[in-house]
Amino acid sequence: MLTDHHCHVLPSIDDGSDSVETSLAMLDMMKQQGVERVVFTPHFYAHREKSVESFLEKRRAAFEAIKDSSPIKDMLLGAEVAVEHGISELKDIEKLAIHGTKLILMEFPYRGYKEWMSEEIYNISAEFGLTIVYAHIHRYTEYFTKEQLERVLSSESVYQINNEAFGSFRSRRFVKKLMKEGYSLIFGSDAHNTTSRRPNWDLLARKCSREDIENSDGTIEKYLV
Repeated sequence: MLTDHHCHVLPSIDDGSDSVETSLAMLDMMKQQGVERVVFTPHFYAHREKSVESFLEKRRAAFEAIKDSSPIKDMLLGAEVAVEHGISELKDIEKLAIHGTKLILMEFPYRGYKEWMSEEIYNISAEFGLTIVYAHIHRYTEYFTKEQLERVLSSESVYQINNEAFGSFRSRRFVKKLMKEGYSLIFGSDAHNTTSRRPNWDLLARKCSREDIENSDGTIEKYLV
């Protein structure tokens, strides 16, 4: 079941889709590209939200606005959780895991690596028994040193790859290295709209082996609650 594990399709909740119409157009594009299951992962920034619960209410309303009209019927709710100071102590943080699973998608800041980032992530994993999914890990080759990346890759986690990585020689080489070394990888479009950041499963289909895509697609079932 071809699964998009990371996208910003829910309408008017973050910097992704700006309307129900855009959301449905994105989902239609995904379906035409073979996607059968979608994990909705709107951005969650603790410093911008009143609480986890208020975010969940906004997410629920956005989902309700599209669910009956979506051309893809297998849909899961999650979030892309930004790593911030104190995030592990935020009330209800565990509720941002992908619904029905032990997986939580987390995004590093776009700057140099600091030890506190891993400490926050570890605390969430240990406290709630969750498995961390590192969002678009290939992007951090620009910000982290080789040693820092190895520190992140040493954890027993899942690493999410944007399909776009296969359009860049540098990113593709990094991802192929992870594949060769047996890391648990999942794919996502990280789609935000229908133009500049559209669903791009056609790119992945051209550049990635069927076996690697199937391995990605089977990941959710391994982490069901």
